[in-house]
Amino acid sequence: MLDNQIKNRETHMGLFSSTEFKDLKCLFIDQLQDIYDAENRLTKALPKMAEKASDPELKSSFQQHLQETREQAERLERVFEMIDEKAETKTCEAMKGLIKEGDEVINATGDETVIDAALIAAAQRVEHYEMAAYGCLRNLAERLGIPQAAELLQQSLDEEGNADKILTELAEGSINREAAHS
Repeated sequence: MLDNQIKNRETHMGLFSSTEFKDLKCLFIDQLQDIYDAENRLTKALPKMAEKASDPELKSSFQQHLQETREQAERLERVFEMIDEKAETKTCEAMKGLIKEGDEVINATGDETVIDAALIAAAQRVEHYEMAAYGCLRNLAERLGIPQAAELLQQSLDEEGNADKILTELAEGSINREAAHS
């Protein structure tokens, strides 16, 4: 009985999905579609995060990353072109969940500095997801012999790492300290 409940839950969660990966290129396309969806979702979420942020540097960081996110989506479109595939999305359930968590912070009330700290925490979870996705994709592109795609994916990976570093500096430099004294 318990085994069936676990299996049903795992099937519902997608652990035993019907996706077929015939070869590494299929996996590459699947992962490209996933992160392409993630980036498109993020272009809608970042303006809300910037609007909610009270710290000017955090607000600016979100606005800057919005522009980078748009450029990352364009880079992904170029990667799709390189492999003669149409730029399509596949619902990124992970990003949907991360954005939902971010929406909870956006809709939160309370001390502004604590909310800024919460925005940073939500944003860093997003950055870490994206870094993992771009790192995997870059490696797949290398294995598939698509060095130009690997370079574009590395650019996005570098930008995500830099965004995470900026968020860490904001958190450690002032925002979390101010939130602790609220």
